Amino acid sequence: MIKTPAPARDSRVPVWLRVLIPAALILVWFGLFGAGGASFGQISAVSTNDQSQQLPASAEATKVQELQAEFRDDDVIPAIVVFERDGGLTDSDRSHIDDVVAEFGDIEGVLPDESSPAIASEDEQAAQVIMVIDTDVKVADTVDELRTVLDDNAVDGLTAAITGPAGLTADLTGAFAGIDGLLLLVALGAVFVILVVVYRSPLLPVLVLFSSLSALCAAILVVVQLAKADILLLSGQTQGILFILVIGAATDYSLLYIARFRESLATQPTKWKATWAALKGAWEPILASGGTVIAALLLLLFSDLNSNKSLGPVASIGIVFALLSSLTLLPALLYWAGKVAFWPIKPKAQSEDVNPIGDDKKGVWPGLARLIAKRPRVIWISSVLLLGVLSLGMLQLKADGVAQSEFVLGESQARDGQAVLADHFPAGSGSPTVIIAPEDELEAVSDIVLGTEGVDSLTVQSDDSPSGTLPVTEDGVQPLGPPGTPVPELTVVDGNVLLSATLLDAGDSIEAENVVVELRSELADISTESAPVLVGGTTAIALDSNTTAIHDRNLLIPLILGAITIILMLLLRSIVAPLLLIASVVLSFGAALGVSAWVFNGIFDFPGADPSVPLFGFVFLVALGVDYNIFLMTRVREESAKHGTKQGILRGLAVTGGVITSAGLVLAATFAALSVIPILFLLQIAFIVAFGVLLDTFLVRTLLVPALSYDIGRAIWWPSKLSRGLHTADRPAAPADDLVGAGRES
Repeated sequence: MIKTPAPARDSRVPVWLRVLIPAALILVWFGLFGAGGASFGQISAVSTNDQSQQLPASAEATKVQELQAEFRDDDVIPAIVVFERDGGLTDSDRSHIDDVVAEFGDIEGVLPDESSPAIASEDEQAAQVIMVIDTDVKVADTVDELRTVLDDNAVDGLTAAITGPAGLTADLTGAFAGIDGLLLLVALGAVFVILVVVYRSPLLPVLVLFSSLSALCAAILVVVQLAKADILLLSGQTQGILFILVIGAATDYSLLYIARFRESLATQPTKWKATWAALKGAWEPILASGGTVIAALLLLLFSDLNSNKSLGPVASIGIVFALLSSLTLLPALLYWAGKVAFWPIKPKAQSEDVNPIGDDKKGVWPGLARLIAKRPRVIWISSVLLLGVLSLGMLQLKADGVAQSEFVLGESQARDGQAVLADHFPAGSGSPTVIIAPEDELEAVSDIVLGTEGVDSLTVQSDDSPSGTLPVTEDGVQPLGPPGTPVPELTVVDGNVLLSATLLDAGDSIEAENVVVELRSELADISTESAPVLVGGTTAIALDSNTTAIHDRNLLIPLILGAITIILMLLLRSIVAPLLLIASVVLSFGAALGVSAWVFNGIFDFPGADPSVPLFGFVFLVALGVDYNIFLMTRVREESAKHGTKQGILRGLAVTGGVITSAGLVLAATFAALSVIPILFLLQIAFIVAFGVLLDTFLVRTLLVPALSYDIGRAIWWPSKLSRGLHTADRPAAPADDLVGAGRES
């Protein structure tokens, strides 16, 4: 017979304090919600998608960029305007192109004096114009105006497109345009639907989403201020991950607290005692879960790539506010609402010692617990074998970088224009490889560059030349003009000259990167520490980004694994259990990556992946995947101290099964929302993490970990007292139907 708790008064806590504390917390969070909401409109203004800013200061391309600024007064970026007509350009086309170029000069940010005239291709079917844009203005806005001029002056049969570094930057910025609104709406909508289905309550999902949104607003308020002060580097990629991570993590932590609060409402006499009982049971796993994510993210500060390094503190700020919200705002809101929050299915009073896995208990989780008790070894071995087979797909993962023109999915004028450019001109036009070399090594450097396969032409900087550059051939520097024209003085800065090599392949292609690798290798023979020969430019920036990303990946994955293992050992007071949990999550990550490789190659036919994709997938899957194991194993440890390890495993699984599954669905849905942003990197991260979380939720945490732990028994707690059965030696024997096949632990 279940005894209904008698009403009780919280005599030790005055009524006014029980009213003041929740009210104060709610008011503080309302303030953060409002202030952070106002910062939403500023986040795009402090965000940058310039790949060159992601490089470390030690990268060769970064050094070239700094030295290059000494040769030029302006910080500029080229936009290549390419025109094409099948059958050949007409005189009318050429006249039209000149008129359009003249109109370009009136656009803010365009530097007409530094831009080139129309250059016709050898086949006379295309022409290109290199427009130079000042980066002091917003490049994407200037490119949009250039494209508007082209659209307004369109001519039948004459196609026109803007490509090159500026065009690619504009397309990338446009692809991120929906990150403030669409991404957030999709993520919140998915979470709301899941919560309604899970709780069948109209009020509880609203309270959870308000709590999660408040955490996000507070995080954005802090991040925007730090970005304005140039303390943090914020990109569209980081911005999207921040949104998803905070909404997903805050909701997951909220679900864990709600589960504890619901249990407490059924066993405690008042809302106040239920709140404190819920906090007592939830704070440790929630803090541990958030701590593992924060630790993994902060280890990104050891990264050389600035895009990786910047994500660490930005996302950590988000997780901190997710933790604070789930442990302060949500408890205050639920204390205010009480059982009404769960209407129309309110918690019913029950005894604290109800057996959740007894034979009289129906449902998925009690049934699964009884199944694991009967066949633990078969279940965990089958799970490991399945994950191992799925992991084989990792061998097909292509994560060594992709061309920048492939970053944007769907329509991209810059990508289409690059294809036209490659058909009629050297594809590297407008995106030259820049070489800084000592003036007295000019001849030797020129011979090497011009002798390298993949290089079409070479020029050297000369401010005395009408065009600003002079052609360099095998016969040396050539003047512009008729034979006998004297060669103008070269531009020399600190004894160095600046050369620009036009490559046959597109500047953002893997083939062009291979040419840069060869140039650096050949030029190293004449480079010295006191007079280095450095190779930079658009292609070198992409190359150095990929190289640095691979270095970061190899460095950070072991560091993150080590940090999370230590946190788990401290939390579970054990060595064996954390090692098993880490091994299971790593195996789950391998399976997720393997399936992703098959999907990316076989279904979507992606050109490859950025080297940072496996690293980011690892950070989120391992750190967040361990969350569910923390939720499970902290409850298992709690139950084991009362009922023994094997009973504790089964009880912990039955009690946490519903809430952890709901949390997994929420996190998978929020990360899947990243796919609405047409960026290759984000789509790949969305699939890897969403699939990995589902795999972890329904296979690893539901079958593999409980079955393996059950098979090992209390030895999983070694070397703590639980491994010796000291906590359970004095407990009375449980009824036979309570053992559910657990048997006596040895």
